[in-house]
Amino acid sequence: MVNAGTPVVLVETADRVTTVTLNRPAARNALSRELLHALWDAVIAAGAAPDVDAVVLTGADPAFSAGVDLRELSGESPSTSPAREPGAGPERYENGLYRFLPVIDKPIIGAINGVAVTGGLELALQCTFLVASERARFADTHARVGIMPGGGITVGLAQSIGLRRAIEMSLTGNFVTAPEALRLGLVNHVVPHEELLPFARGLAGDIASNDPRAVRRLLAHYRQVANAATLDDAHRAEGLLAETWRPGTSQVAARRAAVTERGRGQVRSGPAALPDS
Repeated sequence: MVNAGTPVVLVETADRVTTVTLNRPAARNALSRELLHALWDAVIAAGAAPDVDAVVLTGADPAFSAGVDLRELSGESPSTSPAREPGAGPERYENGLYRFLPVIDKPIIGAINGVAVTGGLELALQCTFLVASERARFADTHARVGIMPGGGITVGLAQSIGLRRAIEMSLTGNFVTAPEALRLGLVNHVVPHEELLPFARGLAGDIASNDPRAVRRLLAHYRQVANAATLDDAHRAEGLLAETWRPGTSQVAARRAAVTERGRGQVRSGPAALPDS
């Protein structure tokens, strides 16, 4: 049955940045089918919008997401939304990866405001990179529940923090704090809770201020590198990127002064500009 009341996903667009908020706070933003479909649609719309260059994904406090809605998954609760046709929502792709988020040509910054557990952590790992509130906590509790992961956590977590750390998190189910997540490389920054969205939107604004075609090409390139079988393959991909990128598609001359001044400003501001410790 589809919820006719409060939207399960909130969407706000300003200054070329779309903020998408998971909005089932009473259920700790558990990933029901209705929420997943609404999230999918919101990201697809942001990807297609000509006035959007970056997306910020967060949750309504107190959690980012406690994971897949197990009551709905087990049949204890009725389905919150009808099934969709292939390609119209979250599903397992031919390469075996289950995607919570559609692949778009714009970055998705995960602003992790609270716990990101199991399916919630898998969702976070499908973002381009993560910024965390000091209240954020991360865990893979598949083994505690007695189920196997299917949303890419064993791949994304190992890629983010290293294989042995990922194995420890998965086998113990223990929670990792925001400072520890920063030390491990799971998140890029940790900020005071009230500064999380302004900080994430600031990074998104930095991205939006760049040449959009260059940003999208670089993002596609990084995805290609992440999928490269060897380091040589990755280096060859970068060489091809450099050789095939047309300088005329990036308005270098028109942007040079602004780029130079921005760089000087960041050098002058120093480490204080990055409140991540």
